[in-house]
Amino acid sequence: MLKERLDVRPEAAWRALRSPTVMREVAGPWLGYTSLEREGFPSQWEPGDHPVRILAGGALPVGTQRIHISLDTERHPGVKMVRDDGSATGGVPAVFRRWYHRMAVSPHPDDPEATLFRDRLEFDAGPATPAVWPGMWALWQWRGLRLQQLAPSFDEEREPRPEDAPP
Repeated sequence: MLKERLDVRPEAAWRALRSPTVMREVAGPWLGYTSLEREGFPSQWEPGDHPVRILAGGALPVGTQRIHISLDTERHPGVKMVRDDGSATGGVPAVFRRWYHRMAVSPHPDDPEATLFRDRLEFDAGPATPAVWPGMWALWQWRGLRLQQLAPSFDEEREPRPEDAPP
């Protein structure tokens, strides 16, 4: 779990959490994603299934995954969450038996113009869990660092990049 202060308004952080472009920016260069949807990545994640190809190092295809998005803006006043309880559909990611990822934003308690960001991943990779855990921990630390670096730019509207188009 990560718990970070992001120097950006909570509304802008919420928009960024729902952006496939931001997802790819914070995972790179270690992981890359290409959409397997007919129209490519949406400009903002919508509830439902979103199939993707996962690329090691941003270039080498290693498998496929179904990202299953749900949005929660009602359960906890002032807190907005993106949840992904998708699953691997092929390749190396199939090592994960269970995947539950939650990201939450709310006004920071010390500064309502900043964001309190919480990022929690629960996974089960069966007997491979002890071997997979250090890499996942390192990736989550990288994501947190990248989010902090990119957060000030989240106040700008982001346009889809050309690589958002389907393969």
